[in-house]
Formats: sequence, C-alpha cells, structure tokens
Amino acid sequence: MPSTRLEVRLLSHTPEPEQTVALAGRLCYSDSGIPELREAVAGKAAQFVEKLMKLGHLSPLEHASFTFGAEGVSRALLAQITRHRIASFSVQSQRYVKQGEARYVVPPCVEALGADAVAEFARQMETAQEFYRYWLARGLKAEDARFVLPNAAETRMVFTMNARELLHFFSLRCCNRAQWEIRALAWAMLGMCLREAPAIFGNAGPGCVSADCTEGSMSCGDTAFANAMLNGLRAAAARGASDQDILQAVTRLI
Repeated sequence: MPSTRLEVRLLSHTPEPEQTVALAGRLCYSDSGIPELREAVAGKAAQFVEKLMKLGHLSPLEHASFTFGAEGVSRALLAQITRHRIASFSVQSQRYVKQGEARYVVPPCVEALGADAVAEFARQMETAQEFYRYWLARGLKAEDARFVLPNAAETRMVFTMNARELLHFFSLRCCNRAQWEIRALAWAMLGMCLREAPAIFGNAGPGCVSADCTEGSMSCGDTAFANAMLNGLRAAAARGASDQDILQAVTRLI
C-alpha cells in the first residue's frame, strides 16, 4: 500500500461572490428593484460586504458557495469534516470501489520517529490490506470486506460549503487545537477563498485572529502563528497564487 499526501483544489465558486453577497445584502435595506441594485453595487461590492460583516448581518453570505476537490485524505478526516452539516459531500465509496491497491496517510508524528517507524507503519497498513484481500477472496462483498481497512486509508471527495459556513469551518479547523490533517486542509481552503473573495474572508481563521481565543484554559496561546499564517495567505492570494502554491505554503508550516 503506497502512502499519499493531501491534495486540494478549488473546483468552482459562485461567479462574482462578493457582488452576489452585496446585492443580496443591499436588497434587505432598499426599495429598489434588482436591476437597479445590481448597478448600485457594481464596483462597490467589497465595501458593502465589509459593512455587512461589521454589522453581523451574515445571512447574505449564504448566497455564495465554493466547491473543493480533495484527495490524499484519510477516512479519519472524513469522519471529522462531515460533522459540518451545512455542506454537501460526494465521497468515493468503499462499498462500490474495491480497494485493491489502497493508499494511506502517514501521520507526521510517525514520520518524526524516523525511517524505522515509517517502515513499521507501512507494514501494518499492508497487513490490513492483506486482511481485506483475504475476505474478498472468501467471497465477501467489498462493502463487508472494507470493515478491516484502517482509518488511515485514503479517500477522495468533492464538497461544497457556502461562505457563511466556511467562516464557521475556518474558525474551528484553522485553530492550532484542531487535528493536524483537517487543519492543513482548512488553511489551504482559506488561502484559495481569500484569493477569490478577500472582502469576505479577509479576517477569517481561528477566533484569535479577529477576537479573543474561544478555547479558554485549553488555548494554545500562539496567536502569533495564526496571524503569520493569515498574513502569508493574504499575500499569496493578492498575487494570485495557484491552488498548488497555496497548499505547499500551508504544508510547509503546519
């Protein structure tokens, strides 16, 4: 079983997300028709979006959605990200897709132990794969043979969140206390969203970048890291960095 690493791409998003949000928000406070409102927000969308954010009027953000494709992620990550219920997921099925040469994700803490530890982890993954192949050979369907596969097994998915849910997702999953794999995914997603809609996501991230830490006595205390990461992503987004460049910048620091 070969190992694999995170790959994430922004596949699509609402065209002109900031203008869409601004138009929806302006509608709430105006008696003008939609064509007039569309003209009114042209060239001024960013300023109006920022005003909405300061007012805490976040429902217009739900009109902008972003769709990502991720692979090289573990089933352990899948269990975490699907807890974000205001999202849509399409996931590669272990029921219908046989895992003949399944790949797996190696935790950084195992890599930090050295080559021997990585080799032992690979041996254990291969043992799990042998169990899986054994049960397939005994006639079990893939939907039942998969029960012996590990949480480290790779999965692939396409998922969509609206901008409001993304802000909530980033506040939880960019935090240093989030698990390392979903944290790397979240920061990379944030960088891509910043590139496309800086007025919406300019202050996104863990709570400590825009207000006080919400972790209480379990706070990591390292607000400097979060601010440095966000500043780096802002700079990358401003120069139009590619999805791959953003991901590489994040994984170097996580």
